[in-house]
Amino acid sequence: MAGVKGKSGRPGGNPDLQTHQFSTEREEALTAKLTLRVAPSMMDALKLQDNWQELVRTAIAQALQDTENHSENH
Repeated sequence: MAGVKGKSGRPGGNPDLQTHQFSTEREEALTAKLTLRVAPSMMDALKLQDNWQELVRTAIAQALQDTENHSENH
């Protein structure tokens, strides 16, 4: 068992774990998860794009901004 003293290995886990942790320079970390269903053809087209995840994030952010601007003007 990891983290247990005795013959099972070093106690306490990896002391150098911080160097292997994910970090970001974004203003806000991407920790929330979104799941949605799309047509297989749409998913295939998305996956052909470089950095398709960022493309989706940008599209959602733009749609939210447009919605906010529309509601402020009415």
